[in-house]
Amino acid sequence: MTKLTFLFIPLMFHCCTLSSRDDNWTHFRGSDLRGIAAVESVPVTWDDDTNIKWKTSVHGRGWSSPVVFGNQVWVTTATPDGKELYAVCLDFRTGEIIFDIRLFSFDSAIRKHDINSFASPTPAIEDGFVYVHFGSMGTVCINTADGSVVWTRTDLECDHVQGPGSSAFLYKDLLILHYEGVDVRFIVGLDKYSGETVWKTHRQEEPYKVIPRIGTKAYVTPLLINVNGRDLIISNGSAIINAFDPNTGEEVWSIIRGAESTVSMPFEENGIVYFETGFMIDEDRSRFSELMAVNPDGTGDITETNVLWTKRVPILPRATPVIKDGLIYTVDTQRTMMCIDASNGEELWTHRLRSEFNSSPVFANGKIFFSSIRGETIVIEAGRELIILAENKLDGAIWSTPAILRNSILMRTDSHIYRISN
Repeated sequence: MTKLTFLFIPLMFHCCTLSSRDDNWTHFRGSDLRGIAAVESVPVTWDDDTNIKWKTSVHGRGWSSPVVFGNQVWVTTATPDGKELYAVCLDFRTGEIIFDIRLFSFDSAIRKHDINSFASPTPAIEDGFVYVHFGSMGTVCINTADGSVVWTRTDLECDHVQGPGSSAFLYKDLLILHYEGVDVRFIVGLDKYSGETVWKTHRQEEPYKVIPRIGTKAYVTPLLINVNGRDLIISNGSAIINAFDPNTGEEVWSIIRGAESTVSMPFEENGIVYFETGFMIDEDRSRFSELMAVNPDGTGDITETNVLWTKRVPILPRATPVIKDGLIYTVDTQRTMMCIDASNGEELWTHRLRSEFNSSPVFANGKIFFSSIRGETIVIEAGRELIILAENKLDGAIWSTPAILRNSILMRTDSHIYRISN
């Protein structure tokens, strides 16, 4: 396959209206990447035999989350050995498979961590086109009307070491991708019509010189915010947190903090941005990560001026917290579910769990949904006191983050996709 394959340019890409954004789920953690579903009702209880609209087997292995536009649901998957990569499309109404497209075939696979998959990045979708991303293994734009490939890029490379994880992100006419390896760390804006590079920005090198090579990788997906009328993409690498201009890739500000493999993405509410770092090492050699609250209105190095508070948390947080009405909900890597006051970082409640929760929580209709690698989903009432409403179980493991829309939950396990609906 050539490094850049371009088949045709459609005459028009339709922009989504606000209502269509609410009706669809276009990125990792939703159409605005914030993990908040715009639904008036949502199932609270289910199992493999209750409140299941449909259940469809998906071959291979992949942790990418479902994205939805219209009546199409898209995910990616890979053969267990990573030598073949696929995009799969299902009918939202019936669960029937519409397309099952083999996009890449390799003689040998890249390395990955045991808990990662070769198809972990979540696609991005809009009216007529879906963009599937496999990190350095390749990126493809697919016409959703007929499943044809519009363009392909395979020349953007980094050494992931433990596999890719950063998800695709659409902004205006750009597809924005992260390549955070142990060799190079850059962000690229591609023309979504053609796949051609519009801009490419490398992270600062100096902060990475003091940390071990294995710690310089990351798996982050950016967040789009607006500060004083200016759009910014907020992106946290393993050693530095940045704001970039999404139109040009220009760095606007930075915070030097962190030393290992950031996974969870930034989140924001009421003009304040929050990050979780990878791990750092204290003077007594103990390891820790930090949750940070930041005022994003600044330029240059804002490490000493714009950090509002920090909170120590267990190392290498994997789930991205969800924030709603001043409360942060998350599960850490020591299996503790918690609610944190976003104004000061204080814990309001904690609850010890039996399982690991690598899927990110989602807020829907006043409730928070947490899904585990054992197929469990704990549903709680949002608030300053812990109220557990239900503990549900599906067959299989849940690694991907659910899509919640149209009063339904699309839940992906390691073998199936479910539409959960009353």
